[in-house]
Amino acid sequence: MEKLLLIDDEPDILRVLSMSLKADGYDVVSAPNGTEGIVAFEKEKPDIVITDIKMPGMDGIEVLKKIKDLNVDTEVIIITGHGDIENAIEALKHGASDFINKPVRDEALSIALRRAREKFDIRQQLKEYTTDLERKVDEATREVRRRSNFQINLIRSSNDGIVATDKNLKIVIYNPIARQIFGYTPAETINKMQAGDLFPAELAADLQAALRGENNIKNLAWRETTIASKDGDNIPVRFSGTILQESERPVGTVAFFQDLREIKRLEKELLKSERLAAIGQTVAGLAHGIKNILHGLKGGSYLVDIGINKNESDKLKKGWDMIKRNIGRTSNLVMDLLSYSKEREPEFEACLPNQIADDVCTLVHDQARENNVKLVKDFDDSIGEVLMDPNSVHEVLLNLMSNAVDACLFDEDTSKNFRVVLKTIHEKDNIIQFEISDNGLGMDKAVAKKLFTSFFSTKGHRGTGLGLMVTRKLIEEHKGTINVNSKPGKGTTFIVRMPYKLSET
Repeated sequence: MEKLLLIDDEPDILRVLSMSLKADGYDVVSAPNGTEGIVAFEKEKPDIVITDIKMPGMDGIEVLKKIKDLNVDTEVIIITGHGDIENAIEALKHGASDFINKPVRDEALSIALRRAREKFDIRQQLKEYTTDLERKVDEATREVRRRSNFQINLIRSSNDGIVATDKNLKIVIYNPIARQIFGYTPAETINKMQAGDLFPAELAADLQAALRGENNIKNLAWRETTIASKDGDNIPVRFSGTILQESERPVGTVAFFQDLREIKRLEKELLKSERLAAIGQTVAGLAHGIKNILHGLKGGSYLVDIGINKNESDKLKKGWDMIKRNIGRTSNLVMDLLSYSKEREPEFEACLPNQIADDVCTLVHDQARENNVKLVKDFDDSIGEVLMDPNSVHEVLLNLMSNAVDACLFDEDTSKNFRVVLKTIHEKDNIIQFEISDNGLGMDKAVAKKLFTSFFSTKGHRGTGLGLMVTRKLIEEHKGTINVNSKPGKGTTFIVRMPYKLSET
């Protein structure tokens, strides 16, 4: 009975899949999370692991990496949900056997398991063949002929392209999958072509150097490249190589090629679908934001009309104030869209980070004072003149400080002594840390995860949802990072780390 490890943090899915797999004849070991799954894997040593990609704590990608570190030959099938395509592709790059979508259908699961078993069996056969190949080279022609049928069948059945050479890099083995990839027939390659005529230049050079003992390499790790086929097509492949030795003396090479054309095609289709979905989400978000602004403009114009018709200056003033506020919101929306859509390189120039932080505090001072929010400045005096992009730093701090004041304004607990703190810290490795904290309403983990997504705002109709997207973009363009810590009712802290260059004197 084949042993299988199932990892999922949803008890119902874990129970149903376990029952289904046991009914199919598998010896199923289950775990409710990634950490317990790794413990179960080390104890039970299953050949196949099925794991959900989205789990608290150790997620599916971490589980995959850990399992591959423990046993690279274990086949791992990833269960993904809606919107996890990018993670699924990442899982395939880290060696996942396959991925299936939720809800898990029996047919899809059966196909994935069959593929996993086939890959496991073939890889085991190939590993055994590669291990035995060095010994076979040392044997006499009689031994080679006696085993030739087995070797030919094994190589032909491989899902990878296999090309072996002698010590002079002349091709001596060339299987059917290699023919599909390169386009040349065995008659055109075996004992007629050199590895350099067929392989990518870097692979041929590494194999040649290894045979000469110049680089101390016996096994070339898997990596991706592009090869030119006989028809002139550029074909994406994943390849690795091994130096064959006889009594510690190099006698030949074997290279393995995996055709990535279908995977790359699927990646392009998935990226196209995600791009279209993103466009739809952007249009919907814009429509929502513009609709809110139009409501404000209509309300303001209505009050202006009443004020004009009835000669009531109060309504006229209120209406005009509403119109001006919504004109400002329109301007902010357009500027945020321009900032987010435009790619730019940071413009490093001499500046004083503490002075920039002080200027930002001055700009938000009136807003804070009107809402009884105390501003606290805690600047590191060791920070002097450095080379940074002052405009990016200024916009990032202004966005975060304004949000911090708003977080206090929107807090319904009026008994608090609201305060917003802007702190600067000089870190090692030429890093300036900016810490913006408040004791406002805070947020839970679910809200915090959405902060940097398109058109998400905690301010309701008052926000566009673009401010933090622009903020993160500016930080990433500056090769920096941003992290957030928050608790409902306790407040929020944003930690921004941005690199600098030493000021030229």
